[in-house]
Amino acid sequence: MEKTKSIGRRSPKNNRLLAKLNESLYAKLLPELEIVSLPRDCDIYHHTKKIDFIYFPISSIIAMVRVLENGASPEVAAIGNDGLVGANLFMGSTDILTNKVIVQSAGFAYRVKATTAQKLFDAEADFRELVLQYIHSLFVQSSQLAVCNRFHNIDQQVCRFLLTSLDRWSTNRISLTHQRIADLLGVRRAGVSEVSASLARAGYIKYHRGCVTVLNREALESRVCECYQVIKTELDALLK
Repeated sequence: MEKTKSIGRRSPKNNRLLAKLNESLYAKLLPELEIVSLPRDCDIYHHTKKIDFIYFPISSIIAMVRVLENGASPEVAAIGNDGLVGANLFMGSTDILTNKVIVQSAGFAYRVKATTAQKLFDAEADFRELVLQYIHSLFVQSSQLAVCNRFHNIDQQVCRFLLTSLDRWSTNRISLTHQRIADLLGVRRAGVSEVSASLARAGYIKYHRGCVTVLNREALESRVCECYQVIKTELDALLK
């Protein structure tokens, strides 16, 4: 994890949650923010096992995964420029042991010390309300993913995964292998490869060496299950 300088397009307001802060709150938080580069597969709380920083991604996507006894690690929530990482802190716990928090797609994030974020949460009603609303959206996302993984076919799940990734990404290219997508969805790699090949033949995506390029977003939206819209609607209502 590398510290870097904030420049131009790496504004903190590229995080939609930070952009929702009123000017007074934003001015209080801005001097405390530090930009960091997050490499893919980085476990951001690996060393401390505690929430020592709150992260606000601007061009990275973070996956919260639950590691099972058999080694599987399905995704229980994904966070990009639409939210913050470390929400447990605001529910009275700095413990992160129940989930791994890994970088799904490399990029940049701003971070603030957990102690600073907690003080702001305790002192500022507007910040507290925004954070609690976001935590509610995380609950909606996690519960909807559970429904999706249980009741919807792999074609729908892959389309939902690609679309939600695009919503948190600045381009139509997603750097993820079939194996990583399969791991996050909790399905077999062969199933993801079959769906990817089908979508590529239809001209909806292009896949090459671990990079998915979405060519026809509307077509993916026509194939996805309702879970995508439920998650998107919840976040859009919060961040509009």
